[in-house]
Parts: sequence; structure tokens; C-alpha cells
Amino acid sequence: MAEIEKEIESIRAASNEVSRQFKTLIDANDLDSLRHLQLLILGRLQDSNAVLSHFNDYSEHCFPEVSSDFSRNTRMLKSMKSDLDYIFQKLRSMKAKIMATYPDAFPDESTREVFDQRPNLEVPQ
Repeated sequence: MAEIEKEIESIRAASNEVSRQFKTLIDANDLDSLRHLQLLILGRLQDSNAVLSHFNDYSEHCFPEVSSDFSRNTRMLKSMKSDLDYIFQKLRSMKAKIMATYPDAFPDESTREVFDQRPNLEVPQ
């Protein structure tokens, strides 16, 4: 046991000497400045964490309401798209009948191109 205590004491003395020499390499004012900056950063991070936690709570509270509104509006847009597709299909059909009955109804080639173009009414999925 005496040997173990002697070894522990020598390790303790060596670590004290290393820490003493290490302290001489670094200025105490620099250490105080670093410590102050670390505390300042810690405070800012804690404030940011509190703000983010509050925002997450608020988002969790508002999500069901916004989600239902979003779903309803998405269904409405899809319905509107199908209605517009039907309307443009009918217009193209009417135009084809008019052109078959009255070939001179659209004498201008640019007018024909306008009628031939189908609008892009894609709704994101």
C-alpha cells in the first residue's frame, strides 16, 4: 500500500508541476477574457434555445389549423383545375366546329396559334 500511495503522490506532484508550468505559458488576462467570451456565448445560445423552444410550441399549436386550411385549399385548387380543363376542352371543341363550319372565321394565322395553345395549369402535388 505504501508503494501505491507513493506512486499516487508522485503522479499528483507531476500533474501539479505540469499545470504550474502550463499556467506560466498563458496570460491570466487572456484566460479571463476567454472565460468572459464563453459565458457571453453561452448566454446567447441559451436565449436562442428559449426562442426556438417558444417557436416550436407555437408551431405545434398552430399546425392543425393551418394543415386543415392547406388541405382544403389544395382540394379547391385541384377542383378548379379540373373545371378549367373542362372549360378549355369545350372551347377547343367549339373552335374546331366553328373552323369546320366557317373556315374564314380565323383568317389570321397568329389567332389560330393562340387558340391551338393549351394553357399550362399544373397544380403541384
